[in-house]
Amino acid sequence: MDYDVVVIGAGPAGYVAAIRAAQLGLKTACIEKGKLGGTCLNVGCIPSKALLHSSELFWKLSHEYADNGIDVKGARFDLSLMMQRKEGIVRGFNAGIEGLFKKNKVTWISGQARLASPTSIDVDGKSISARYIILATGSEPIALPFLKFDEKQVLSSTGALMLEKVPKRLIVIGAGVIGVELGSVYRRLGSEVVFIEFLDRICPAFDGALSSGLQKCLSAQGMEFYLSHRVMSADLSGSGVSLMAQGPSSQMQFKGDAVLVAIGRRPFTKNLQLEAAGVQCDEKGRIVVDASFRTNVKTIFAIGDVVDGPMLAHKASEEGVAVAELIANHRPVVDYASIASVAYTYPEVAAVGFTEEELKAKGISYRVGQFPFKANSRARCNGEDEGFVKVLAQHGSNRLLGVHILGAHASELIAEGAFAIRMRASAEDLADTCHAHPTLSESLKEAALAAVKAAIHM
Repeated sequence: MDYDVVVIGAGPAGYVAAIRAAQLGLKTACIEKGKLGGTCLNVGCIPSKALLHSSELFWKLSHEYADNGIDVKGARFDLSLMMQRKEGIVRGFNAGIEGLFKKNKVTWISGQARLASPTSIDVDGKSISARYIILATGSEPIALPFLKFDEKQVLSSTGALMLEKVPKRLIVIGAGVIGVELGSVYRRLGSEVVFIEFLDRICPAFDGALSSGLQKCLSAQGMEFYLSHRVMSADLSGSGVSLMAQGPSSQMQFKGDAVLVAIGRRPFTKNLQLEAAGVQCDEKGRIVVDASFRTNVKTIFAIGDVVDGPMLAHKASEEGVAVAELIANHRPVVDYASIASVAYTYPEVAAVGFTEEELKAKGISYRVGQFPFKANSRARCNGEDEGFVKVLAQHGSNRLLGVHILGAHASELIAEGAFAIRMRASAEDLADTCHAHPTLSESLKEAALAAVKAAIHM
């Protein structure tokens, strides 16, 4: 055998799996036809956060600095420089992963991988053998049949990260996390942004209180939402895009310069030739695995976006570590209940554990504790007092079941909630932990106090 382990794909699942396998003494190679880092680094998480940060600075400069006694009339932005900054960050991390491969003695093989058998892979005509193969090829945006991506007028998330000018009017189909993040970027830079969402609320994976609260905040920033609307047809011309959508009672026409289709992602297994090795997929195209990430072929594993579960980079990385350790005969555990989800809008949304809707569906009795950031001293001082912290605790034991945050820096604050849930902590454990004052994190303590009916500051 050429290698003990060969990983196909160098995204957050694949490159992490390769590094960990090499650290555990396994001779490891990683095959990637594109740039190291996968979708997350190159056309997803990282470039979108760079643009979100740049656009947020401009928005605050234009709308909030005056309230702090700072006069900055006439502020302008340069989209090309924002894009250059974004690309520079991405290139730096590309090089960083390559450096980590060299440090850990992972062989990077550049090319298109195709399965030839349960233990062999063809890479552009060259055969490579391995005792174990890990499939980590990620996901791709889903297009509508009548709106194929051209990345000029009809944008995927990839195209939306590479625009040369800000659209005067941007239509976003799908108000999930990707849609509201990218819509936020261009709204802050001056676009009129309109969302068309098939479901009756935005970001439906979040707790209902977070979804409705976020919509109010984004609407106040000038974004428009048309919920319970299905896009039926599209007309493209040199001057723009025209869509027809069916609403609850009538059809509506929407016109814009460009349309971003953000209706979800699907596993990317094209050209892998799974059938050559006998690997099975489900009806949604996801590779079927057991609790140890093993496919129906005992020598082949799969992780990340190509398997069932939320398509999150940090979830994929956890699986990358776990599958490498399993192959090395360790006994890792991925605690999916403590994996947080985040939307990097302004304010941010972050959540871990069960939502109220899920607890009701399961028939679990629970208590709710909620605390508004308007009552938090640090949030008021910062001028970042939109939103709240919501804690769900099991009735009787008060064990924490869910932590939900709508507010500035929610993506950072949620780690405390994730740790508490992973440690099977109770609302009292969180409430009894002394939090520094004044900090935003005190809102988690206050929400936990409210859950056990001992709130101090509300």
